[in-house]
Amino acid sequence: MITIKEVSELAKVSQSTVSRALNGHPTVKEANRKKVFDAIEQLGYKPNAFAQALASSRSNSIGMLVGSLDGPFYGPLMHFAEDTVRKKNNHLIVTSGQESYEKEQDSIYFLRSKQVDGLIIHSDKLSDDELIEVVEQNSATIILNRYIPEVADHCIYIDNELGGYLATKHLLEQGHKRVACITGQLSKGDSRDRLQGYRNALTEYGIDYDANLVIEGRFDHDGNHDKARRLLDRAPDISAIFCQNDNIALAVYDIAVERNIEIGKQLSVVGFDNDSHSQHIRPRLTTVNFPVREMGTEAAQAVLSLVHKQTPNINHRLNPELIVRESVCRI
Repeated sequence: MITIKEVSELAKVSQSTVSRALNGHPTVKEANRKKVFDAIEQLGYKPNAFAQALASSRSNSIGMLVGSLDGPFYGPLMHFAEDTVRKKNNHLIVTSGQESYEKEQDSIYFLRSKQVDGLIIHSDKLSDDELIEVVEQNSATIILNRYIPEVADHCIYIDNELGGYLATKHLLEQGHKRVACITGQLSKGDSRDRLQGYRNALTEYGIDYDANLVIEGRFDHDGNHDKARRLLDRAPDISAIFCQNDNIALAVYDIAVERNIEIGKQLSVVGFDNDSHSQHIRPRLTTVNFPVREMGTEAAQAVLSLVHKQTPNINHRLNPELIVRESVCRI
């Protein structure tokens, strides 16, 4: 069995330096850290995780709560968070709330029971007060996609209102007057903020808000085809639709084919998220980019900094960006 002494001899550093590097201690110079991990890789050394935890009073694990364990948003979010955590010799433990208040609560209790060093939380159901309490109980906590003034330094979020505004403004700039909107679940703050951005753009262009042009869909695939049909039946004269995510836009594409409506000519569509499939469907989808890679990476970097009692150097508010492709025509 390879020992820590052999790692220190190959890396030409002290055994204490090897131990600190394994525990992610901030005082280890980057050059020495590299020597240690190069030696570990060369020797195939496997540190005793239990012994490390006892010595450092840490589990070297980060807990993460997300809404779902699949999908084009949560999948990349977990991937980039886990990739960042693993580079620091930690592990990510993930659980999902599945759009249930009770399951989100249970997930927090479960992660605490695993004695994780820090928490990354993407919650739709827990209240601001409950999330503030989580931060108070474990200061190494990062809250995603929610801005809570009392714990602002622990929040990383996207300006969803700006994203909704950019999407709708682009359609209005192209001359569209009858612009509809299919939202995500209005129980979610993301949906409400994107809807407010839609309304802001209409107001800026002097167009009255028409509730008949807005219909509630879902961020997943469930039921969006029926909602798109209902919207087109209700308002057949619309020339454009702002879909609050790219899954909803895919449903609109399907119903357009069903009704012989040509996207990008007879009906213009803007999505939100810039999922990987948005540039592969035809016509390629104009959409608002959600910087999910940046969010996952910065969340992991921030929580690791907090675990080590450092001040995170992160961007708390991430800006969306309009990605213009071929699904919008000019009137």
